[in-house]
Amino acid sequence: MTEQFSLLNMANEPEKTQREKDGDRIDFLKKELQRHNRLYHTFDNPEISDQEYDMLFKELVALEEQYPELAAKDSPTRKIGGEVLPYLEKAKHTLRMYGLDNVFSQAEYEDFVQKGKNYFSKESTRKELSVSSLDTWWADPKLDGLAAEIIYENGELVAALTRGDGEEGEVITSAVKTIRNVPKRLGDNLPFTRLEVRGEVLMLKRDFEALNEKQKMLKQKTFANPRNAAAGTLRQLDTRITAERKLIFLAYGVGQVLVPHAQDEIGLSLWKTQEELMQGLSRLGFAISKESKLCRNSRDAFSFCEKMEQVRDTLPYELDGVVYKLNNRFAQQVLDFTARSPRFAIAWKFSSRKAETVLKAITVQVGRTGVLTPVAELEPVSIGGVLVSRATLHNEEELRNLDVRVGDTVLVQRAGDVIPDILSVNLEKRSENTEEFIFPKECPVCHSKAVRYKNEVAWRCVNVDCPAQKIQGIIHFVSKAGLDVSGVGEKWVEKLVETGRVENIADLFTVTVKELLAFEGMGDVSAQKFVDSLHEVKHTATLARFISSLGIRLVGEQTAKTLAQAFENMDELAKAPVDRLMLLQDIGPEVANSIKQYFASKEKQEILARLKEYGLDPRRQEKIVSLDTALAGKTILFTGTLSKPRQEFEKMAEEAGAKLLGAVSKNLNYLVVGEKAGSKLEKAQKLGVQTLSEQEFLDLLK
Repeated sequence: MTEQFSLLNMANEPEKTQREKDGDRIDFLKKELQRHNRLYHTFDNPEISDQEYDMLFKELVALEEQYPELAAKDSPTRKIGGEVLPYLEKAKHTLRMYGLDNVFSQAEYEDFVQKGKNYFSKESTRKELSVSSLDTWWADPKLDGLAAEIIYENGELVAALTRGDGEEGEVITSAVKTIRNVPKRLGDNLPFTRLEVRGEVLMLKRDFEALNEKQKMLKQKTFANPRNAAAGTLRQLDTRITAERKLIFLAYGVGQVLVPHAQDEIGLSLWKTQEELMQGLSRLGFAISKESKLCRNSRDAFSFCEKMEQVRDTLPYELDGVVYKLNNRFAQQVLDFTARSPRFAIAWKFSSRKAETVLKAITVQVGRTGVLTPVAELEPVSIGGVLVSRATLHNEEELRNLDVRVGDTVLVQRAGDVIPDILSVNLEKRSENTEEFIFPKECPVCHSKAVRYKNEVAWRCVNVDCPAQKIQGIIHFVSKAGLDVSGVGEKWVEKLVETGRVENIADLFTVTVKELLAFEGMGDVSAQKFVDSLHEVKHTATLARFISSLGIRLVGEQTAKTLAQAFENMDELAKAPVDRLMLLQDIGPEVANSIKQYFASKEKQEILARLKEYGLDPRRQEKIVSLDTALAGKTILFTGTLSKPRQEFEKMAEEAGAKLLGAVSKNLNYLVVGEKAGSKLEKAQKLGVQTLSEQEFLDLLK
């Protein structure tokens, strides 16, 4: 009877409408594409070809366009693939992204662990933790990609940043949304309100090779290695290009994790160990390395590193070592950070890759400060999958020590992204008629006499009109160490200088889109981006970056920051006497005189006047630091949850003359404590560091 009723019910059910059928198809395609993304990116085990995937993808796009109300927020099609961004903004990380110290042997690794145990024994105040907590470490392959942080608010992807300098990174949200294996939405009823996932953006070897083949076909510049390809792709302002290239994201940790009612801001209530954290990220939909594992002692750690080095060439991605993180995350908090790296994590680097090849010629390059650098031109040789055809010889003394000669068979080393260099000469293969290389005593470009200053190993061209120095100076002006102008590439600067269109940095701001389009290989989008980026930098450049961009001899980024804090603008800096400059921190007589010589040049004065006329005239952003402020010269650190973003409080402290520290130590004057303060407060109390409430800090500012 029941069966008859069931069959009768089915017979009476109305047939589904076309919209309902298409809705079911949308659900199927969405789940199927997500499954294939995971098979391809996470498990490296695709079931279908790229062409079959694209067919399914296009079908879903067409259906969602027909029924936009049925398109889910987490659909694989919800990516930005047609937006052209004007420039890459910068933003502060909530919690600093630190680099890692390196070890190169089992003995160095064991020494690192022992130092951690010694520190732990002195600093730990938690009875439930023992030194044995430092025996177990989580091991990840050290991926050769670009470090990034992806930020989720209430489960939605809201932002993404590169690591940058650790404090501040480039905003790459739109580019990251085009990466297929990055979850755009993490689901509902999540235990956290904010999650910052950290990991590596990289390109698989096979996709890198396919990209370079395509670049060759299009007669465009190829990439030196997968890391450069990933970094260049991620920073593309035209996200259509980013979407076309196959990037993946592999998670390795977290930044800030905000859990309601938790006593910390790194998710300790959710994941007590690094192993639990990685498994938790995997369950949320993030790809993690399949090779990662738990090592219970240094013997395990050594075996894992040895195995990874043996199989590195068989893996789908490039790696240059292994990263070990202390598994117990509460113990991680006790070890904390030094000024530049965590005490609870270390990178065990593989030995450098080497190969023999023939040195065909020695050329001498001229840098922006006039330094003459010898370069070895090599018979191209593959080292770790990268074709190496040049290596640095550093300076004249290095040349003499190596006694390297044209025609020699040399041993070349490449370690990670470091410029290749020559380790030694195979004297058994040296021909009898080779001649010693005589270092030139004149500039190879302008033929002016080269000089060697006292206490320096470098020879320099001192001709300020040297074309080579001009090109390198203009390249530096727009580079990351200068104004960081995206879209103004080295290649185009060289072309503009070679044709005589640009003779100095001020000329860049007069170049038009029409003029750029006359160059072969320059497209409409790139030309517009070139012009727009230079226009934008006139409004965004800080005084410190501007000073750094000018390439004043002996004035690097840190000295530029010191000058930018001391002077209101370039006019004030230009008028400053040497004795005033020498009152500033880290500026001695040599640096002060170099600054004065720069501003004494009539040519430089005219260029600066033109830049000011074009609108590039940044002012000091910081307030003048008064010597009688309560925080002047003091060190300070903030912890816990504050009423405003931490960056705002840090800026107020710096404006009042305080120096920010990255960790609690005896050198810390004040720890400003917000709600849910954790181990930093415990450590400060133990060391006797003075703590301030948020209100007490604000009172000090007054």
